[in-house]
Formats: sequence, C-alpha cells, structure tokens
Amino acid sequence: MIVINLDVMMARRKMSSGELAEKIGITQANLSILKTGKAKAVRFSTLEALCKALQCQPGDILEFREEDDTNG
Repeated sequence: MIVINLDVMMARRKMSSGELAEKIGITQANLSILKTGKAKAVRFSTLEALCKALQCQPGDILEFREEDDTNG
C-alpha cells in the first residue's frame, strides 16, 4: 500500500493545511483527502506542486509499505 506522509513534511516545514492548500492551488478538503490516504490517485502536477511548496522529493511524501497479511 502507498502511505502519504504529508503531515510529517508539513510539520517539518511548520506549514498549516490552509497555507499548503493555498500554495498548491487546491481546496483544504482535497488536501485533507490526500493527507488521510483516501485519494485513489495523485496527479503528477499536484505532486510536483507539493514538492515545490514543501521543498522535498516525492519519496519524502509517498511511501510504499507491504500490506499486513495477518489480518485476513
């Protein structure tokens, strides 16, 4: 599964959701969907804007984790 680490990067940059949403040109509601991992996809243009605003690399935001098969 892909995990979105936006909260971590936002905390490191001391940036609020409102500030980040404004910088990248999306609504706070859509940013919340990304932050909670409920988004089914992320546009490259959005990922690029996130990286620019947070001064980071895509790998700082997106993380792949093996799913836990023990939960059935």
